Amino acid sequence: MGESGSGGPVIAFLGEFDALPNLSQEANVSHPAPITPDGNGHGCGHNLLGAGALAAATAVKDWLEQTGTPGTVRYYGCPAEEGGAGKVFMIRNGAFDGVDCAISWHPFAFTTVCPPSSLANVCMDFVFTGRSSHAAMSPHLGRSALDAAELMNVGVNYLREHMLPTSRIHYAYINAGGKAANVVQSETRIRYMIRAEKLEDLFPLQKRVENIAHGAALMTETQVDIQVLSGMANLMPAPKLEKLMQDNIEELGPLPLSPTDYQYAQDIQATIPQTDIVSAYSMMEIPYQENVSIFNEIIPYRPYFTKNILGSTDVGDVSWIVPTVQLLATTMAVGTSLHSWQATAQGKSSLAHKGMLHAAKIMAATAINILENPFILEKEGKKRDYKSVIPKAVEPPPTHKPQ
Repeated sequence: MGESGSGGPVIAFLGEFDALPNLSQEANVSHPAPITPDGNGHGCGHNLLGAGALAAATAVKDWLEQTGTPGTVRYYGCPAEEGGAGKVFMIRNGAFDGVDCAISWHPFAFTTVCPPSSLANVCMDFVFTGRSSHAAMSPHLGRSALDAAELMNVGVNYLREHMLPTSRIHYAYINAGGKAANVVQSETRIRYMIRAEKLEDLFPLQKRVENIAHGAALMTETQVDIQVLSGMANLMPAPKLEKLMQDNIEELGPLPLSPTDYQYAQDIQATIPQTDIVSAYSMMEIPYQENVSIFNEIIPYRPYFTKNILGSTDVGDVSWIVPTVQLLATTMAVGTSLHSWQATAQGKSSLAHKGMLHAAKIMAATAINILENPFILEKEGKKRDYKSVIPKAVEPPPTHKPQ
């Protein structure tokens, strides 16, 4: 964390530094071209996110020095947003103590205030342990951990009919017990991600999934060890700050784009299914526009997208303890899916750089408005009763340093 200024209010800009596996990609091209086979790449634009937030923090730092206005600006380097819940561990260790407001943004194909509609989630491993045996000579002596994992999956699939329609459950086998079919598998590990629209709905759904796992273990006479790996809260609204940020979006206006920007976006769009492009408009609840490669209009402020629930982010946890506002800013062609090679390829383009600096100006202007009128923060109300999804006994995963 870097800090400048003195006194209050204390405004935090959030930067993120993580990439994604298997998305290594050459920049500024319109075809898949990995730089390193199976390497990492910024398929969610966090290279832009971190740099743009730093640009905004630096601008506010300079403004504080030039005007002598009381206030403090902080820039936070936040690791492992992509599933690792880095900010949750930072909150636990007091990194955000004393912060009055947090500001962030995310690269996107549209420009608007980010709606507070992320999903709370928890990521868990279920490790079933049984007893190995020869599958033909003595199957009666074995206790199959794989059977337990399979029965758990069946139980969870039946649960899907009896949970809120906005909730989500995903799973992946981490260890299916080996490759030998003639051995009763003695250990399996299956990973579940459980999501709910609200934190208050996540905890009971998590408990129901755990009960299914215990039932599967009981049916197979195996044991199950349940391990929480990470988890995130849903985003909480800050309507006064959101309206303030929207005013700055509208005052700054659209991006200053060139014909080259539009041409590159068209080249990228040619690699994207038309259904994805149409879906992008539907997700934002705006009318479809044909033959538009870059959406350079400003979407009006809407406190909440009623039809669409977005993914998950550990910014949600920050929003529970301090008022938090985020911006979505245009840095890519319409229809671009995050976590794709197309998103990575556009991450160093002229459009991306223009969108990043555009976002930095909006965030800096919003921060300066708050520093000039601190009473705005008083209107956002008191801190929420926050409870982390991650148990206190769970430590962050180890850092793997390059050799």
